[in-house]
Amino acid sequence: MKQFRNTVIASALFGAIALSSTPVLAADITMNLGFGAPEESLYGRFGKIFEAKAEEYTKGAVDVKLRCCNQISSEDEGFKAMQLGTVDGFFITANNVSPHWPLMDVTVLPYIFQNDKHLEKVVDGEVGDFMKKKLQEDTSVHLLSFGPALYRDFYNSKRAINTMADMDGLKIRTPKNEVMLATFSAFGANPVPLAWSETPTALQTGTVDGGDNGTSFIKDMKFYEFEPHLVILEHFVAMAPLFASDNFMKRLSDEQREQIQKAATDAGLEMRKQVLNETEEVRNWLVKEGGMKMTRPDKTDFVKAAKGVQNEFAEKRGEGFVELVKKIQAAAE
Repeated sequence: MKQFRNTVIASALFGAIALSSTPVLAADITMNLGFGAPEESLYGRFGKIFEAKAEEYTKGAVDVKLRCCNQISSEDEGFKAMQLGTVDGFFITANNVSPHWPLMDVTVLPYIFQNDKHLEKVVDGEVGDFMKKKLQEDTSVHLLSFGPALYRDFYNSKRAINTMADMDGLKIRTPKNEVMLATFSAFGANPVPLAWSETPTALQTGTVDGGDNGTSFIKDMKFYEFEPHLVILEHFVAMAPLFASDNFMKRLSDEQREQIQKAATDAGLEMRKQVLNETEEVRNWLVKEGGMKMTRPDKTDFVKAAKGVQNEFAEKRGEGFVELVKKIQAAAE
């Protein structure tokens, strides 16, 4: 009996030692990543690239689930949901971040970027790093990648726009963003603030006369079906940043956080290359296939009005905002 008992004890000890020496495999972590647009949209394409890279770099430890079409939150509520930790990640157009973090409005200022190279130098350089760090400190939300950037094109159902005077009185859907509201007022239009979720219906029913979006979104959302006039203003830059909640990031190991950040950075660069030449292709498609009529108005009056908006908001927002604007301007030198 004694020998039997010793054998049992020895077996138990051996088992315990074996278990303690076996590496513990990290449980799979799911990242539910939301966006408000259709799956085949710019956000959906960006999401698929990020999903593939995140799963590759983490060797499958992080499972990214793409949730399109406001499944887990609306774009207007997604940022707050990440602050609360109820949403893991979300693609949010930069102008819809401003109500939660006003400094993001520097990227929304009309004609703030001189050209594509200037924009890339900002978001990929010291200014972009500063903004990511400051956003996380102020809100807890992580900006993983600024993503691709597209200039917003204007469209309306009423008339062609050849000069700024043609904007007079048009009811223009505008995000609930102070800079964008002020810009369209300066252009002579009548801006109407509407959430993105309400926008397609408002355009289709004629509640508003027009709006503006990144060019691909005009096609993705099929706005060409009821908005016949396409206007190339390039007044705003539409960014598609990828955000993650602090709650999600804390569920990752240090190594996994680095892998997810690298996946976001690499996905943003790859997506930027893809869309670099697409803008003109989409514009041509909207004219030839979508039936829109395109105009390229003289921008002189628009740029003059935009500078007034820049000065107004720099003075209104205070020293921190002014300094960030100066950083962006200096990056162009």
